[in-house]
Amino acid sequence: MSSTTTVAADIAPEDGAGTLFERLAEVWVELEDRLDRVPILQRLADGTVTLEDYRRLLFNLRQQVVDGSPWISRAASSFDIEHFELRAAAIRHAEEEHRDYLMLERDYVAIGGTLEELRRGRKNIGSEALSGYMFHYAGQPNPVGLLGAMFIIEGLGAKRAAGWAARFQEVLGLADNQVHFMRYHQDADAGHTGDMEAILTSGIIDDRDADDIVRCAQVVARLYALQLEELDR
Repeated sequence: MSSTTTVAADIAPEDGAGTLFERLAEVWVELEDRLDRVPILQRLADGTVTLEDYRRLLFNLRQQVVDGSPWISRAASSFDIEHFELRAAAIRHAEEEHRDYLMLERDYVAIGGTLEELRRGRKNIGSEALSGYMFHYAGQPNPVGLLGAMFIIEGLGAKRAAGWAARFQEVLGLADNQVHFMRYHQDADAGHTGDMEAILTSGIIDDRDADDIVRCAQVVARLYALQLEELDR
């Protein structure tokens, strides 16, 4: 959360509700609090997590991660020429993301799973809700609010994924090639977060856009946590 709070502190509040970054920082704090109560993450923190827990986590994440590039591509096609900068950013992002699930699959096989069982999997309740929301929102005209989704998803990669990977390695004795997906996202998503912050401070975001971004961040934060709460269901 440090980069977000730093940016928020550098921008003077525009009104009583605070700046966009301050509002997003509040959403992030709520998400962190909810994640601390997710059973598998509680077991990870207290050192009782098992290899089966990690396998289940990868299995469940894969079913939603594979949808990442398609919904970003849909969003790109929904921006008109007046939002060229956002369309171009979405196209670049979709290209960077479209092989992410392959890293996750390699990690899954490296801990003893098979591609057959992984690819036969289905989304859990939370993943169904998250993917459904993302595709629906991405299909709306000029879906600027999806910057809020990026704030949450890329923020988790940049700020939490490497810590989770290190803890799984510490508790379970995993090799680097078994946690590559999570470790990769620390650097990759930090870059994406920087790109997003540049857009948010560029002056192209008006008050209505800001409201949409915060609302989308709130929904995605809740649904992302839900998919971690509903593993295998």
